[in-house]
Amino acid sequence: MLNAFYAELLLSGRSNQENGLSPRTVRYIHTILRKALKDAVRWNHLARNVADSADPPKPRTSQARLVQTWTAPQLRCFLDHVKGDRLYPAYLLAATTGMRRGEIGGLRWQDIDFDTSRVAVRQTLIVVGYQLHWSTPKTDRGRRNIAIDPATMDALRSHKAAQAAEKLVIGPDYADSDLVFSGPTGTPTHPEAISAAFERRSKTAGLPRIRFHDLRHTHATLALQAGIHPKIVSERLGHADIALTLNTYSHAIPALEETAAAVVADLVLGSS
Repeated sequence: MLNAFYAELLLSGRSNQENGLSPRTVRYIHTILRKALKDAVRWNHLARNVADSADPPKPRTSQARLVQTWTAPQLRCFLDHVKGDRLYPAYLLAATTGMRRGEIGGLRWQDIDFDTSRVAVRQTLIVVGYQLHWSTPKTDRGRRNIAIDPATMDALRSHKAAQAAEKLVIGPDYADSDLVFSGPTGTPTHPEAISAAFERRSKTAGLPRIRFHDLRHTHATLALQAGIHPKIVSERLGHADIALTLNTYSHAIPALEETAAAVVADLVLGSS
C-alpha cells in the first residue's frame, strides 16, 4: 500500500496541477510515515513497522539538484518590469532576502521593525489541498531575523501607506489581519496566486522561466558569488545547517574557490 501510495504521489501528487511530487518530497513523506509507525510499534499499537520494507523513490542524480536562477541583470530587468505591480514588494523581498513563499505570505506588519530595518520570520502561510493554513517555521533556524536593505524597506513603507489607503476606502468591511501582502479587502493572498502572477510577469518581461521559489535560489546564488560567507547566507535562508546551503548551491562554489585562490596567492606572493 505504501509503495502504491508513493507511486501515486510521484504521478499526480499535486492537487491543483497535473504533475506529481518530486522524489525528494515523496522521500520526506516516507520519512514522516516511518517515524510515525515506529512510534506506534514502540507503543505496542503495531507488531512491526511496514515502512521499513517499503521502497520510497531514490534521490535524483546531482544534475537534477541544480537549481534554476536568474543572473543579476535578469533579476534587475524583472524588478524594473514589475515596479508598479501590487506584488512588487513581495517579489523584491524574495529577491533581496531569500524568504520562502509561505514566509512572505504569512508576514505581518508587527514582524517588521522599521527602526532597525529587520524582518522577523514568525508565521507562515501554507497550502494543503489548495486550502490555506497558518503555521510557524519548522525549525529554530527558520525562526529568524533578517536584515533588510534600504531600497526594500522603502518599498515596504510605500506598500504600507497604499494598504492604509485601501482600508479607508473599504471601511468596516476590511478584514484587518495585519498581513503585509493581503488582498484589497484584507484577506490573505493565496500563495499559488503569487506564483501564478510571478510566472505571468516573468513571461511578459521576456525572461527565462523560473518559479517564484527560484527567487530564493537566485538570492542565495548571487550572494555566494558575491563572496558573502556561506554561514551568513545559510542563516538568512533559515537552513538547518551550513551543509545544506553548500550542497544546494554547490554550483556557486567554484566562483568562491577562484576568489579564495587569488586572495591567498596575493597574501603569500604579494601583488605583482
